[in-house]
Amino acid sequence: MKPTRRTFIKNSAFAVAGTSYLLSSNRLWAFSPNETVNVAILGTGGRAYALAQSIGLCSNIKLAKACEVDARRLEKFQAYAKDTLGYKVKGESDFRKVLEDKSIDAIFIATPEHWHAPMAIMAMQAGKHVYVEKPCSHNLYENELLNKAYQKYAKVCQMGNQQRSSITSNQAIKDIREGKIGDVYYAKAWYSNTRGSIGYGQEVAVPDFLDWELWQGPAPREAYRDNVHPYNWHWFRSWGTGEIHNNGTHEIDVCRWALGVGLPSRVVSTGGRLHFDDDWEYYDTQVANFEYPDGKSIVWEGKSCNGMKLYGRGRGAIIHGTQGSILLDREGYQLLDLQGNELSFMKEESPGTSASTQDTSGFDGLTVKHIQNFVNTIAGREELNAPIDDASLSTHMCHLGNIAQDLKVSLDVDETGAIINNEAATNLVKRTYEPGWEPKA
Repeated sequence: MKPTRRTFIKNSAFAVAGTSYLLSSNRLWAFSPNETVNVAILGTGGRAYALAQSIGLCSNIKLAKACEVDARRLEKFQAYAKDTLGYKVKGESDFRKVLEDKSIDAIFIATPEHWHAPMAIMAMQAGKHVYVEKPCSHNLYENELLNKAYQKYAKVCQMGNQQRSSITSNQAIKDIREGKIGDVYYAKAWYSNTRGSIGYGQEVAVPDFLDWELWQGPAPREAYRDNVHPYNWHWFRSWGTGEIHNNGTHEIDVCRWALGVGLPSRVVSTGGRLHFDDDWEYYDTQVANFEYPDGKSIVWEGKSCNGMKLYGRGRGAIIHGTQGSILLDREGYQLLDLQGNELSFMKEESPGTSASTQDTSGFDGLTVKHIQNFVNTIAGREELNAPIDDASLSTHMCHLGNIAQDLKVSLDVDETGAIINNEAATNLVKRTYEPGWEPKA
């Protein structure tokens, strides 16, 4: 019998992050080690281009289909895929038809965030393996449903937190486990950018190339506005989850991995929408604090509209210990003494790998490695570097950060991740769904 999620989180061995979840004996893949995995990408925005390019650099995988509700974006992506991969990728406008296609073995989800968990759950129910971009859910309720589906349907499900597949980050974690910076107790993650105002949207007719009904899917219906599609949905609560999820998930996950911790016991967040007066509904400035019972802590600093870097990096993480610190990002890591003097440096030797916050597709060698790990796990050759029941804990933390910020309170959290003695916060665990669209595991 597999452990329940509750007992899995309680298990002390789980806190030793950085080791993949051991696949149980009932996860039997239908692939021989050399068989090609046929995949479809759902959503053809910027991230889909990085996924397609990475798929072309991996073995035993073929991009067979692309699905998009915006006909113009689909056509543009298909042209790119043909030029990049050297073959035609079939197009589809309704993802449900992709899930019905028996020739598709796995799906990659790169849609707006309100679709991530519902699509992943439906895909596993349809017998597909899943690679879902971060965040893996729009709310805590979906996070739990997604894990239930993972346990129930026994499919490979990996989140796109690709730094888990970094050679240098894994070496940094190894150094930490071996005590090279002593006992680790505090980690800081950050993201800095110079995003502009999104203005005030005007209700306009839905473009004839966009299926606005299917684009909204599980979200309650709203009139189409001219400042939502194709990117600014990130900052609206109906469809996005704010910067802490959009980018913070990556480095928060690295910090949790490095400290060897699961879910926090207390969460506090400060900040607001401080740069512009517009339709943006989340925060352009946020400092979220995650505290653990043993005194360890993680801080995330998000500055969406102030691009001042920390340690010369637009994004990254620093891990502090009793004998030194480790500074790491997607380009590599530095081992530092207690005065901040560099003791050693290791560079990630991967094409395109960068700590820049200006690349909208996010292609890097880490994505290639992460996808190859996904494929190899389907073939039974490896274990996942970011299985969803581990990776989702980092998404869980980001949800707690947003709830604490929304209510301007300190949240107490039990060992399963449930909020304690705060009815207002508990009421924010689940969203309102469009009738007939609520996901079910």
